Amino acid sequence: MSKRRTTAPQFSAAAVILSLIVLGCTDTSLSVGDYDESPVPAERTEDYNEHRNVYFGDVHIHTRYSFDAYLLGTEVSPDQTYRFAKGEEIESSFGDPMNLREPLDFAAVSDHGFFLGVVPLWADPSTRVGQVPGAEAFHGVNEGDNLHAYSLQKRAVLFRERFGRQMRTDGGPLRRQQARMANHPQMQYASFDDGAHRSAWEDSILAAERHNDPGNFTTFIAYEWTSSTPAPESAAYHRNVIFAGSKAPARPFTRIDSHEPERLWSWMDRLREQGVDSLAIPHNMNQSHGQVFRLKYSDGRAIDNAFAEQRMRNEPLVELTQVKGTSETHPKLSPDDEWADFEIMNTRKGKITSHSDPSRSYARQALASGLALEQEGRGNPFKIGFVGSTDTHNGAPSFDESNYFGSSPTSASPENRAAVPVSPERLDYIADLPPAAQARGTVVDDELGPYFGMRSAQFSASGLAAVWAEENTRDAIFRGMRRKETYATSGTRIRLRFFGGFDYDGLDTASPELIAQAYADGVPMGGDLLADSDAAPRFLVWAQRDRHSAPLQRLQVVKGWYDSGYHKEIREQVYDVACADGGAVDPETHRCPDNGATVDLSDCSFSDDLGAGELTTVWEDPDFDPGTDAVYYVRVLENPTCRWTTWDALRAGVEPRGGVPLTIQERAWSSPIWYYAPR
Repeated sequence: MSKRRTTAPQFSAAAVILSLIVLGCTDTSLSVGDYDESPVPAERTEDYNEHRNVYFGDVHIHTRYSFDAYLLGTEVSPDQTYRFAKGEEIESSFGDPMNLREPLDFAAVSDHGFFLGVVPLWADPSTRVGQVPGAEAFHGVNEGDNLHAYSLQKRAVLFRERFGRQMRTDGGPLRRQQARMANHPQMQYASFDDGAHRSAWEDSILAAERHNDPGNFTTFIAYEWTSSTPAPESAAYHRNVIFAGSKAPARPFTRIDSHEPERLWSWMDRLREQGVDSLAIPHNMNQSHGQVFRLKYSDGRAIDNAFAEQRMRNEPLVELTQVKGTSETHPKLSPDDEWADFEIMNTRKGKITSHSDPSRSYARQALASGLALEQEGRGNPFKIGFVGSTDTHNGAPSFDESNYFGSSPTSASPENRAAVPVSPERLDYIADLPPAAQARGTVVDDELGPYFGMRSAQFSASGLAAVWAEENTRDAIFRGMRRKETYATSGTRIRLRFFGGFDYDGLDTASPELIAQAYADGVPMGGDLLADSDAAPRFLVWAQRDRHSAPLQRLQVVKGWYDSGYHKEIREQVYDVACADGGAVDPETHRCPDNGATVDLSDCSFSDDLGAGELTTVWEDPDFDPGTDAVYYVRVLENPTCRWTTWDALRAGVEPRGGVPLTIQERAWSSPIWYYAPR
């Protein structure tokens, strides 16, 4: 294993020529190193449980090595991120404290792979890339008087406008030849430094290795493959790539290698042939403008079985919720679902002034579409499980509505995150900015005063990944993710189980052997029910409240299927299956009665005497059709609580902003169970 470099090498012409000879046609993205520095686990850790424990984590965290996080002021390192995830309080570079109510069980730093670790060198005029024409705009960006909330507009110009131009600065024929010979396209750019890139990647890997502690805290080597369709659509479809163990490539495969997900999956397949397993987890589907769940290859061909098999081999999970909204469903796709309008963000990722088409952008529609594709003999590329994560660019995730410190140093300010009015002093400051920065500081007039744009207020304090695994180790948690025994939460630590089986008639929910019997006679979330008769399956649903959050209000099962008859359409139905406070499900509407839980907006206290600490049921689909394939997943709703924007307004002593929900119902979503009719 190579030693970590602390400074980036400066390439002379002779060194470049020599490197061409040495590199030949080597592709460093396929060169695998073993970085194992973790303690050797015992055969079984103390928390081992054959019936599995639930572990909560975040596999989408950006540090100073991501170009956008750095330009937004983040100086937090991967090492600091893991210390934070284990419960240590840290400070942002703006001096704001960041802390968790309780530590995570697992985490992964997943910095953007392209130009990873390079932009900090642009800020230093003594480096080669800091002297490339145009780099002067980045000099000292995270120093001195720049480290304050008012720097937001200038920083937005750098990462939304100047970064793209600077990144693409041509390096000339020698660098282009070097890039071709090494099959490393980033090398062609004058503003790219491979030494800094490799050093940052290795630092991220070694931080994960140092903090991986089997039985106590698990880390994963990871990065984000960031890509989008070409202009003018510019619709994003990013993935986090999570490696199973201590083996990793010498550099990540990035959008500059290819913007096509099929190429990413092929790269992952080639690494798997070398013993390096990994998963790709798409995120921000809601903002993808229909790209994440599209029905075609990148070249326009209709997808087929080969596409479905490759995608599911590499991409069995999706990130259902995070700071930029929730991707379960949309009111336009689920007009009969009263709870579909949850943390919706309709702007397009990467092109935030444009609308994102909900169709093919949400997981519920994709699940049913996958069944339709299977009926057509094209395989199911959307047989997906669910996790949540944050996509924080702070190096420190924030899950708690009452302690939301934003997703970057600039958004630690309630004013910047558009929850409270812009002060007169700030308006005067913006008026003196250069025109480009003023354009990034758009202020809108609200009846309560001037605010920054609504998009910032639409960000969420979300979410968490939950994995059922035998123990808190890389191997066990990764296997849990691969088999989709996972669920997503909006930030709360609801405990959720979901099983299905054909032999659950005698299931006793009060029995201490309940879970053992559920595993023995059925399948957990993520599994398949393969029918050999017309018998209807039954589903065990169990949820327990987060002790720090509101009581549970209801359990729901969401069903999707494909009507292959005359209409040829995908369909859905939401069933309440268990009600708090003694309520009974109405057999006609499939709804629980309202339990009357409320929130006092004067202090954000909520009804703690209503709702349930635990809800359990064994449920059978009242509309079951033995001849129709179907997909089922669970949604658990808490009683209402204050949204973070309401907390911000309360602490500032102002009225909550209009057009933003005052309260939310925190929730969890299980991975699905698929029912397949007799063949």
